[in-house]
Amino acid sequence: MVYLDHAATTPMRPEAIAALTGALTLVGNPASIHSAGQTAKRLLEESRERVAATLGADPIEVVFTGSGTEAVNLAIKGLWWQRQADAPRPRLVVPAGEHHATIDTVEWLAAHEGAEVVEIPVDAVGRVRLDALADELRRHAASVALVSMLWANNEVGTLQPVADVAALCASADVPLHVDAIAAYGQVPIDFRGLRAASDAAPGAGLVALSVSAHKIGGPAGVGALVLDRSAKVEPLLHGGGQQRRIRSGTQDVAAAAAFAAAATAVEAVRETDAARMAALRDRLIAGVATIASDATLSGDPDPEGRLPGNAHFAFAGCEGDSLLFLLDAAGVAVSTGSACQAGVPEPSHVLIAMGRSEQDARGALRITLGHDSTDADVDAFLAALPAALERARRAGLAARATSFDR
Repeated sequence: MVYLDHAATTPMRPEAIAALTGALTLVGNPASIHSAGQTAKRLLEESRERVAATLGADPIEVVFTGSGTEAVNLAIKGLWWQRQADAPRPRLVVPAGEHHATIDTVEWLAAHEGAEVVEIPVDAVGRVRLDALADELRRHAASVALVSMLWANNEVGTLQPVADVAALCASADVPLHVDAIAAYGQVPIDFRGLRAASDAAPGAGLVALSVSAHKIGGPAGVGALVLDRSAKVEPLLHGGGQQRRIRSGTQDVAAAAAFAAAATAVEAVRETDAARMAALRDRLIAGVATIASDATLSGDPDPEGRLPGNAHFAFAGCEGDSLLFLLDAAGVAVSTGSACQAGVPEPSHVLIAMGRSEQDARGALRITLGHDSTDADVDAFLAALPAALERARRAGLAARATSFDR
């Protein structure tokens, strides 16, 4: 199988596997004060230090979570609840086309807590419109609980103007959470540097950043929320307060050790690996253009404006799901930009937010490269694409009506 779906998850690195299996032999709760517990705690805190070093953060600012989704939930819900403590601030500001970890969280706060979700438009490449965000903050800063945004769009790979948004939020005295899950390991992240550059007051500007281990070659089931010392959040979990009283629960030492091993390995080769992936990406994009001249590259066409491992296309006249299944049958794993609910293909909400038609959005295909991708993988995809595309176009677009609509 040629695996080109690294944005969904990427194979575990050997360093992470070794760290995980080695740590699984340790006995001891890191909250215990006996020697076994303290040995576990030492490994846990060393792992926290190593992850923090790759994010430009202090170790105390790294809160380990059970996933990137949990980190996003803790940041958004925790900040929103805390911001209601001294005054009503119902507005929750997010760009269009965010990941569902954010979308579902803000929709839950709207349904259950009375949050007013304000969607900031994005441009034709999926980049947040700074003028619209600046206008929202200028007019409504006093009622804004927080701003939450992606560092890089997980579907089309467009990099966002994080430094500019951090500066806008700092000037408006509003906290910012950034979901960096898709960007981590591919672009430099300097949490402390961004805060310093924006001259943020305590609790304002960039205060929270979410990452996940399994996107960088660590294990699934562990993520982290980088939380500035000045940030105040209401915890989701109660019962022990093991991590700054922000996240309770016995900490997974083995998962943290594997996360740290992957993070250290990735950061050591990040620049050279990003250049290698970008070269593969550009060759793949050029190859698709020769096979399907009507295929539309989604996201920023400037190579410097998108993730080095991301290539996303909209293919006219066919369903992305059809292409996915046909490529899978040919031994190539990719993904679509659409979600499928109750068996009915739905268009990519990201492409719709970018102004694409529903028909264009239904023909989406995302190809993402990773640390073990090779020229042979790109060759295999390009070899399998023509036949898959021809058959998918013969099948056409799925009917929007189903038997349940009758």
